[in-house]
Amino acid sequence: MTEESIHSQKAPEPVGLYPHAKRVGNLLFLSGVGPRERGSEKIPGVELDAQGNIMSYDIEAQCHSVFKNVRAILEDAGSSWNKIVDVTVFLTNMKDDFPVYNKLWAEYFKDNPPCRTTIEINCLPTPIAIELKVIATL
Repeated sequence: MTEESIHSQKAPEPVGLYPHAKRVGNLLFLSGVGPRERGSEKIPGVELDAQGNIMSYDIEAQCHSVFKNVRAILEDAGSSWNKIVDVTVFLTNMKDDFPVYNKLWAEYFKDNPPCRTTIEINCLPTPIAIELKVIATL
């Protein structure tokens, strides 16, 4: 079975040595995708202090940005939003952020919801509140 690494020109640059996605057969495995914007360190909805600590954030803005980034990677890889089959969601504040996230999820996936697992974690590698790990078909 052949493998191909995918590097999107629309999604934010990875924060380490890994591709945006890996194509294996008719499956596409996305690396963790956050809400950063391509070509900058800007994170929609996040206000940082001088030391880079989160002062405040808007989970709705981050969700919209994450979904936009996932869509860009899927399209650059030859897949699409409606071909997502499984998503692992990492939230840093389940209690406060899950209701907003869950509402937006229902809007974005109203026609064909994939399988989903949502996990609360202590932190992510950049000052973000959400990250998605996605598997899709081609």
